[in-house]
Amino acid sequence: MLKISSSVTLEESEIELSAIRAQGSGGQKVNKVSAAIHLRFDIENSSLPEFYKERLLNLKDKRITKEGVIVIKAQQHRSQEQNRDEAMQRLALLIKSVNLVQKKRVVTKPTKGSVKRRLTSKKKHAQKKILRGKVTIE
Repeated sequence: MLKISSSVTLEESEIELSAIRAQGSGGQKVNKVSAAIHLRFDIENSSLPEFYKERLLNLKDKRITKEGVIVIKAQQHRSQEQNRDEAMQRLALLIKSVNLVQKKRVVTKPTKGSVKRRLTSKKKHAQKKILRGKVTIE
């Protein structure tokens, strides 16, 4: 059982885990042992509340397919158990992330003093550039 929050949990049967061979270098063992974990979680057919389902499906994340399936591949560790735990933690973090509501940004205006300082510095900089230009004799 995967605990998301105090009231939301996921059953192990809803999460499909399969062992695959890890990519990359690693010597002889990497070609023989299936230590990486491929996790698949179908959002639509899960026991998650509708609030979570809607937010997850609207999330722009490369780990969520068009069909609404979360795919996580964990291959960081050497053992299958550690990769399995990491994949489950990443799934929990992804689901928890949609529960956080972002603060709405309050639009602010720069102060009159800061605008004045910015414009005077721009004028000084422009004057410096003009003085570095070609000298013409009239």
